[in-house]
Amino acid sequence: MSYRIGFGVDFHRLAEGREFWLGGVRLEHNKGAEGHSDADVLLHAICDALLGAAGLGDIGFHFPDSDPAYKDIASSTLLQRTVRLIRDRYEPVNIDCTVCLEAPRIRPYVGRMQEVIADILDMGIEDISIKATTTEKMDAVGKEEGVIAYATVLLREKS
Repeated sequence: MSYRIGFGVDFHRLAEGREFWLGGVRLEHNKGAEGHSDADVLLHAICDALLGAAGLGDIGFHFPDSDPAYKDIASSTLLQRTVRLIRDRYEPVNIDCTVCLEAPRIRPYVGRMQEVIADILDMGIEDISIKATTTEKMDAVGKEEGVIAYATVLLREKS
């Protein structure tokens, strides 16, 4: 049995008047991420990590923002479609994620995010780690102008 590791990262600007979606959960905040879809950086990073581990390119290749079909699409739908692309050959073993943002604090939402991701990927919540850090008020993230998410996944090849 072979294993493959994938890494994904996503960045989005924050803007007033947008809903803030993270890990498939709507967070209460005065800003949200700008993007063609719902701009959920965490799910986008997970999609890229899954696609990368499977050697299938990236989220922009499969779901281009130039395609009007993806305008305002829920990132949970993109994750479901990503899973369909890899499911015949691979199954996820675990996911480790880090979100970089100053606000809001995500700890109250992490359990629900794990549930949403676990449900889509057919995994246990104990196999999904979601952590957060700040940039100590440095750079655009520290000034609450943006949000970044990193994700690493381990896939197991199906026999």
